[in-house]
Amino acid sequence: MYATGTRGHSPAFLQPQNGNSHRSPGYVPGKVVPLRPPPPPKSQASATFTSIRQEAQATFAFSPEEQQNQREGRKQERHKNTFICFAVTSFSFFVALAVILGISSKYAPDENCPDQNPRLRNWDPGQDSSKQVVIKEGDMFRLTSDVTVHSVVIQNGGLLVFGDDKDGSRNITLRTRYILIQGGGALHIGAEKCRYKSKATIALYGKSDEGESMPTFGKKFIGVEAGGTLELHGARKTSWTLLARTLNSSGLPFGSYAFEKDFSRGLNVRVIDQDTAKVLESAKFDTHEYHNESRRLQEFLRVQDPGRIVAIAVGDSAAKSLLQGTIQMIQDRLGSKLIQGLGYRQAWALVGVIDEGSSSCNESVRNYENHSSGGKALAQREFYTVDGQKFSVTAYSEWIEGVSLSGFRVEIVDGVKLHLLDDVSSWKPGDQIVIASTDYSMYQAEEFTLLPCPECSRFQVKIKETPQFLHMGEIIDGVDMRAEVGILTRNIVIQGEMEDSCYAENQCQFFDYDTFGGHVMIKKNFTSVHLSYVELKHMGQQQLGRYPLHFHLCGDVDSRGGYRQPTFVDGLSIHRSFSRCITVHGTNGLLIKDTIGFDTLGHCFFLEDGIEQRNTLFHNLGLLTKPGTLLPTDRNNSMCTTMRDKVFGNYIPVPTTDCMAVSTFWIAHPNNHLINNAAAGSQDAGIWYLFHKEATGESSGLQLLEKPELTPLGIFYNNRVHSSFKAGLFIDKGVKTTNSSAADPREYLCLDNSARFRPHQDADPDKPRVAAVIDRLIAFKNNDHGAWVRGGDITVQNSAFADNGIGLTFASDGSFPSDEGSSQVVSESLFVGESRNYGFHGGQNKYMGTGGIDQKIRTLPRNRTFPIRGFQIYDGPIHLTRSTFKKYVPTPDRYSSAIGFLMKNAWQITPRNNISLVQFGPQVSLNVFFGKPGPWFEDCELDGDKNSIFHDVDGSVTGYKDTYVGRMDNYLIRHPNCVNVTKWNAVVCSGSYAQVYVQTWSTQNLSMTITRDEYPSHPMVLRGINQRSAFPQYQPVIMLEKGYTIHWNGPAPRTTFLYLVNFNKNDWIRVGLCYPSNTSFQVSFGFLQRQNGSLSKIEDYEPVYSLEDLQRKQSERKFYFDSSTGLLFLYLKAKSHRDGHSYCSSQGCERVKIQAATDSKDISNCMAKAYPQYYRKPSVGKRMPSMLTQLCQGCGTRQVVFTSDPHKIYLPVQFQSPSKAETQRGDPSVISVNGTDFTFRSAGVLLLIVDACSVPFRLTEKKLFLFADVGSVEEYLKTNIPPRSIVLLSTRGELKQLNISDSLIPLGLAKPAHLYNKGFTIFLGFSGNFKPSWTKLFTSPAGQGLGVLEQFIPLQLEDYGCPRVGSVLRRDLELLKQASKVL
Repeated sequence: MYATGTRGHSPAFLQPQNGNSHRSPGYVPGKVVPLRPPPPPKSQASATFTSIRQEAQATFAFSPEEQQNQREGRKQERHKNTFICFAVTSFSFFVALAVILGISSKYAPDENCPDQNPRLRNWDPGQDSSKQVVIKEGDMFRLTSDVTVHSVVIQNGGLLVFGDDKDGSRNITLRTRYILIQGGGALHIGAEKCRYKSKATIALYGKSDEGESMPTFGKKFIGVEAGGTLELHGARKTSWTLLARTLNSSGLPFGSYAFEKDFSRGLNVRVIDQDTAKVLESAKFDTHEYHNESRRLQEFLRVQDPGRIVAIAVGDSAAKSLLQGTIQMIQDRLGSKLIQGLGYRQAWALVGVIDEGSSSCNESVRNYENHSSGGKALAQREFYTVDGQKFSVTAYSEWIEGVSLSGFRVEIVDGVKLHLLDDVSSWKPGDQIVIASTDYSMYQAEEFTLLPCPECSRFQVKIKETPQFLHMGEIIDGVDMRAEVGILTRNIVIQGEMEDSCYAENQCQFFDYDTFGGHVMIKKNFTSVHLSYVELKHMGQQQLGRYPLHFHLCGDVDSRGGYRQPTFVDGLSIHRSFSRCITVHGTNGLLIKDTIGFDTLGHCFFLEDGIEQRNTLFHNLGLLTKPGTLLPTDRNNSMCTTMRDKVFGNYIPVPTTDCMAVSTFWIAHPNNHLINNAAAGSQDAGIWYLFHKEATGESSGLQLLEKPELTPLGIFYNNRVHSSFKAGLFIDKGVKTTNSSAADPREYLCLDNSARFRPHQDADPDKPRVAAVIDRLIAFKNNDHGAWVRGGDITVQNSAFADNGIGLTFASDGSFPSDEGSSQVVSESLFVGESRNYGFHGGQNKYMGTGGIDQKIRTLPRNRTFPIRGFQIYDGPIHLTRSTFKKYVPTPDRYSSAIGFLMKNAWQITPRNNISLVQFGPQVSLNVFFGKPGPWFEDCELDGDKNSIFHDVDGSVTGYKDTYVGRMDNYLIRHPNCVNVTKWNAVVCSGSYAQVYVQTWSTQNLSMTITRDEYPSHPMVLRGINQRSAFPQYQPVIMLEKGYTIHWNGPAPRTTFLYLVNFNKNDWIRVGLCYPSNTSFQVSFGFLQRQNGSLSKIEDYEPVYSLEDLQRKQSERKFYFDSSTGLLFLYLKAKSHRDGHSYCSSQGCERVKIQAATDSKDISNCMAKAYPQYYRKPSVGKRMPSMLTQLCQGCGTRQVVFTSDPHKIYLPVQFQSPSKAETQRGDPSVISVNGTDFTFRSAGVLLLIVDACSVPFRLTEKKLFLFADVGSVEEYLKTNIPPRSIVLLSTRGELKQLNISDSLIPLGLAKPAHLYNKGFTIFLGFSGNFKPSWTKLFTSPAGQGLGVLEQFIPLQLEDYGCPRVGSVLRRDLELLKQASKVL
């Protein structure tokens, strides 16, 4: 370890136990050697003077008198010299002070700034692509100009620092094939406490097929070896945020408008709403040919509301039948000065505003000569919407070579203003940003360039390009669907120089562009590596180990590894990457924070070998994650089947099971932490947790001390996933850890289905389970699944799922008997089927159709007919509780249900699936759906389909407490009093239920028929799980305390096992198995120990000779064989207690083994003989409860809104604005605030004033202005609204005298709104100096209502001027601290 320096500064690095001891001389990471001039030597002049004086004294002798005179003279001389010296010294001091102050005022030296180290020398090696630079011991260089060299090696204490200026005026580019930092070498651009201000670029050049390749690192790289230091720290920026207001396609609420047509004779007219830029009316009037058309135009203009924008363009000719009255109307209402003289085939265009005179009119005319007008007659004016967006309206008319053209455009001008959630004042004009998709297709992500915007607040920016897609900026139906917005630009850039197209061996069959970018690799025992606010562009190569940023087998990089300042990357922008974003390979304890990965190939944030632990990913954004070629899991369909060089023989990979798993976050070990991240669009999955059976890749052979499958999950908090195809969150599977062979021809590291997540304390299966907690997941607009979660124990809580094909599916961690049984819980969560996020066509969205409660056109997941489900049950056991479902409404094309089951399910399903305290909104038509034969469900005849079941614990699903819900045609679970629910294809029954696990040996393709004695005409035929294997298995759900018979479609199996699954002590059923009449039996019982497969407490069954005798001895080990019917009867009765969620008893799995001896090969189906002999009249074992009549208390989630900023408090506000017809019917108008309804039925204005700083909400004023009093609303709004108030206003009835436009401007509108002749008006405003993004105005045409509008308004914001109420609890930051602690 290094000792403390002379000034008491400790170095930032504690030497690793096995680390390299080299250090950069004179520089400690994050701190520069202080500027201290060397001690001044004695003055040379003074020394010379002294020696001369001494010599004089030694050489000459004087008389006492002379000596006295000389002494007096010397005294006077000394006084004179002293005065002169003092004067000179004083002058020098003040000059020096002035110089120092001057320097300080310009650029004061800062010991934290690496470029201000006084030992640095300016360095300019020039432009020489052949020069191989070695910076070694004693070389301490400051780069101050552009450089091109072959390579740079920094070693043995060499130091390279990029020069900087206080005003950031430098622009330095270093071009090189590679930079290698090793053995005490260091490269610095800025420091954490002295961020780089200028522009620095490291450009890595070279082609893959030229030049030599360096060992380990290859080509085109920055490499850090043992002892190396890499410190890059750019200007701090807000890395990414969320939209705070929806960005519409084209930037306008109703889109842009463009129209052009040839020979559209007459006057073509468009009427545009001045508040929204919406084209309201489109009409054509043939005033050339018909006088009536002129009169119709006159009437058309007469009835237009004042303030409307009108655009007119001549098509062909319009003057011949244009009446004077019409001309006068155009002059009077639109201010035209050119219409009076309009001639034959003259091109004329006008844009004006109704009743605003000639000052508002822009028009142009062109004469027709020689079949041409000599250019366009073009009229254009600019306007603003009430939201402040600038737009233009253009009309034009012209003749071109005998062809008449006319047209219109409505479009934004001078850029589109974005409203953002966070302070983005660090974003500058010219910066590039990206806005994520909020639809099913990730390809709706868009890039934009920022424009100057002096009028913007610190929460606003202006973009240059016109948006092509809709990007949501709202909390919709309680789910935060606001688009992520990331800044891509940084002032430190590392980039690869690229060729114009793909070349050489760079997978050009898949990519038409160059994918050989640069890469950065960090190796073990580096001295210090910290990167913050750096841009990595065109980085990565389609080769293993060549990634934009790669921590390669670094081991522990935090204090556990000896690093006093743990290693981190912060605020990086990685885009246009050709292989991943950040690879964490054999590295632990790394912090990745505020980093963006955009438009990348292969897994983006990638944990590689399955041994990486304790890494923290905090507030990172990944989007547009596309397939790559490196690993099978990176590949898409075509890559998967084409790349076969590593499979065995002629094996053709199966894309859906071997490949197609590319993910934005690929987490190969559960002991890592994900907090506040966003996966905003991936080809396959947003976040994928997988579980390696053993270490892979270069870590292969390392012993995994803790199996990932058994290791508890790290922190998972407040992550959002959307716009992915396979799943937003996927917890399941592993990778193949053996090379391809004849036994298993699949490629090494292809996707594998063998791993199951079952976390235990200390990763020890003999210790208690530890629940993996998925806390605050938001999943929306994922094509297939919002989340697929396999394993146990797992809890999903405080989460929201909306607009997914399937919201959430739980799958157990395996199958009995290998799976011991576990818990899977969903609580305090929200499921929305089809929200008000209707989506937008384009960007590879393939499917559109009607849907939702309003049956509007919307984008769809998977397919137009795909059955949408909120929560899907696969096998279980699951517990769904305290959750709410909204907006599951079937259409003629598809089913849509709140709760559903895995389609085409061959697996088992347990009756221990419990549902309680759930709530279904009024727009849920199917609480549950069990499927029906047809598209997607096929024939619904697989074993799991038939045995679908769950327990409605409290009746919150069905209205019947403590009942079980199964498929309507399942008679194994019925009794006479069960209730059919036909539209669910369900039956609701009381009773007690369990499962029998039936396994046979050496009986391939054998189907089993099980029949309950009470319903012999309704048998269940089971195809069996693993039907083609040597050991098929069948797992019917059965009602307890009933009798059953089992039959086969082939010869009876010689060996059969019967396991009691989910039986509690003393639970029983009677079962009769069909055999040939000449069969002899050996029947035994034992407890199977799952862990080692051993049997204990083995007992043999003894025969009895009548069924009555068997019934008397059902608790004993007896069997009865009725040779006349061929039925072997025995009782399956549990002897031991079963604990918790275990399938088996605490003593082991109770198993009966039947060994049958017979030479018959006949089909063993005894149905005809068994019944009616063993028929029993159906009976009710447990009374069916009465239907509940009261609303469920405490049902549904207690949370109203699920956002990605849970530390903020949002106030839910809902408006109900009925149409004129609904009003006449008596439907009320309602403003609902936090669930409290304020209704009114009379024509007038309801005004609510809410204190924006109070939690819970505080209503400060409720004011109803009836029809006769609406004239006083304006004055009230101007004078009676206190500061820091939320204003909620709703009208009812046609209030033509309502004139409040000007009074709404101080409350949030950008200009006076046109409120004349409206149906209904709704306004949300704020009184104060701040203009929040949520202020809005909604109006409807006369006679129409606005329906239901919902908004979520943040409370207690500092920008409102609210007094601080103490520190805000930030659980995410507390968890970050917790994750950073090394245990």
